[in-house]
Amino acid sequence: MTLTASDFLAIADHTLLAPGTTEPELHQFLGEARELGVARVCISPSLLPVDPVALGDLEIVTVVGFPSGAHSAPVKAFEAARAVAAGAHEIDMMVNQGLVRAGEWDAVRAEIAGVRAACPSQALKVILETATLTDDEIVGACLAAEKAGADFVKTSTGFSPAGGATVHAVRLMAETVGGRLGVKASGGIRTADAVRELWAAGATRFGVSATATMAREWDAAGAPPAHAAPDQY
Repeated sequence: MTLTASDFLAIADHTLLAPGTTEPELHQFLGEARELGVARVCISPSLLPVDPVALGDLEIVTVVGFPSGAHSAPVKAFEAARAVAAGAHEIDMMVNQGLVRAGEWDAVRAEIAGVRAACPSQALKVILETATLTDDEIVGACLAAEKAGADFVKTSTGFSPAGGATVHAVRLMAETVGGRLGVKASGGIRTADAVRELWAAGATRFGVSATATMAREWDAAGAPPAHAAPDQY
């Protein structure tokens, strides 16, 4: 199976997480998202709730403990519950990197499980900020996220100076979760070729802001690699 432009738009979380976003800027962004034909938008929790007319059929993804992940576990759970009450369909939480780097896996699982309990019916993605972690830390965090009931593991916030999604990190995450969880690639993805490479490595969802540019260049970017996209994500 090849990944078409319409396939890409169906698994893209069209993203606006710039601090200081105004209400008119949000409405412009939502209008562009509807025209693009994406299914979801990812926005800051402070922008919730969203005017239903401006939202249309779009689903809302929002972030928790973002972007540092250094918030306390109860604060992350509260933030998730508040976002759900304000209309969020999916939650992307930033994990506590200190706990991950220390290998305190029980604490990592407990933090994620607390957010999971606060959004029991919403898709939960756990952001690892993979560019700052070793391979062993990435694997451990993926396994902790799975045990805590997450639905996806996600590469990056897009705010770390260390970098964003890489083919190596996505492949490692995909191999670790083995199709039991989705893998969201995000951070620094700006071309159709990059999307294709990450998809071939195992990404099942994308967090992107240059969505329109990538959709326009899709046919000109070259033939996509062969890869079977899981139906469940």
